[in-house]
Amino acid sequence: MSSFANLKRNRSDIKTLTKAIEATSQPAEAGSKDDTRFWQPEVDKAGNGMAVIRFLPAPAIDGDDALPWVRTFSHGFQGPGGWFIDNCLTTLNEKCPVCEHNNTLWNSGIEANKEIARKQKRKLSYVANILVVSDPTNPSNEGEIRLYKFGKKIFDKITEAMNPEFADETPVNPFDLWEGANFKLKIRNVEGYRNYDKSEFATPSALLDGDDAKLEELWKKEYSLKEFTEKKQFKPYDQLKSRLDKVLGFEGAAPVSKADTAVVSKFNDDDISVIDKPVAVDEDLDYFKSLAQ
Repeated sequence: MSSFANLKRNRSDIKTLTKAIEATSQPAEAGSKDDTRFWQPEVDKAGNGMAVIRFLPAPAIDGDDALPWVRTFSHGFQGPGGWFIDNCLTTLNEKCPVCEHNNTLWNSGIEANKEIARKQKRKLSYVANILVVSDPTNPSNEGEIRLYKFGKKIFDKITEAMNPEFADETPVNPFDLWEGANFKLKIRNVEGYRNYDKSEFATPSALLDGDDAKLEELWKKEYSLKEFTEKKQFKPYDQLKSRLDKVLGFEGAAPVSKADTAVVSKFNDDDISVIDKPVAVDEDLDYFKSLAQ
């Protein structure tokens, strides 16, 4: 377990976080709609919404060397034998049968095969602890610590804050309790997709007025992130390969019904991360998993 003194002493260590980002930039699902630890912003009928959150440092329970986020990959697609919905072993830097199959398709040089590979590619997600500062749709969430699952676009905002483009901009560690910054999450519906381009960090400020006693109490309430990359969260290679063969129709599986194909376009029709889709991702994944079973 980490000590609060170490957390405060090392809070400006942006270089370590930047190195971690670089290390994970090369080559899961976390939570579900029934997991009350997770928070997601709600949008109105037009697909727009806003909330204010504060990214929190690595939880005390995970130790001094832990990062304040975890990165996971997953697959979710439909084949002639049903649905394949599962965590991707590349999260653990292990071989994944789906990724291997996609590489074969891509390297064939046939455009139709490349399109299939795009639809079957792994989906990127991050999970971090946050403090909900403002949630106009659900005010009861305000002041609560939650887990937040998000995609590459929001993670890019975090990276940009730590590594600003221009010399006159000061680097900010968004996960810092004393010198971090609230994140103003602004969601728009752009051409049918959730868009986060207008989201931004506010002016850096101390959380809870910099009261160390209150900050330490909050910090110790954070959820562990290690569970999302534990081996038990991932099926063995052979089991995934068997399921993949069935979904791809290599085992003579019956084709899916017309009713099932109606949801395909909601999940696999572009290259953005799954969390940036204009749909309730967790609810869709639960539905897809029921189909896969």
